[in-house]
Amino acid sequence: MNRVCVFCGSSSGARAEYARAAAETGELIARRGLGLVYGGGHVGLMGVVADAALRTGGRVVGVITQSLKDHEVAHTGLTELHVVRTMHERKALMASLSDGFLVLPGGIGTLEEFFEVWTWGQLGEHAKPVGLVNAGGYYDGLVRFLDAMRAEGFLKPKHREMLMAADSPSDVLDAFARYEPPAVGKWIGPAEV
Repeated sequence: MNRVCVFCGSSSGARAEYARAAAETGELIARRGLGLVYGGGHVGLMGVVADAALRTGGRVVGVITQSLKDHEVAHTGLTELHVVRTMHERKALMASLSDGFLVLPGGIGTLEEFFEVWTWGQLGEHAKPVGLVNAGGYYDGLVRFLDAMRAEGFLKPKHREMLMAADSPSDVLDAFARYEPPAVGKWIGPAEV
């Protein structure tokens, strides 16, 4: 693994532990000799994770749309900044530059990015690990819901197991090193629930 993509909020959230987890994530990625790929902003948790990686001597690659850059949310101190036209291009480039996807707390944009890359993995379009950093229990409700999807027959157990979740970014990154994509197809039938 050379680069980890981090999806996270462009806001800092209501609790200081979210920013602490973002800072720890950026530092860990840099200390482990990995590059950070993220959405290119200087605001919210995005700015925290990028700044932490940069302070620790890490290489940070941002990918941002021209529209967001025009709104002055682009981080100007990155190792590399790619400016693209659309959000679709942004996500595709972030995915192609990355060897794994780590998800910190965030809003609907973060969830949309997370679900898309997880779906791509389920469909076999990539074999890269995806993990949630459940800082302060932020993703407890989502994890329960995903387990309910599995129980109700809408998510194969092997596809649920693709997603790693831990309270600390260190545990998620450790799990990435052991990740093996499932050898099961996407389609689910009554006998496979």
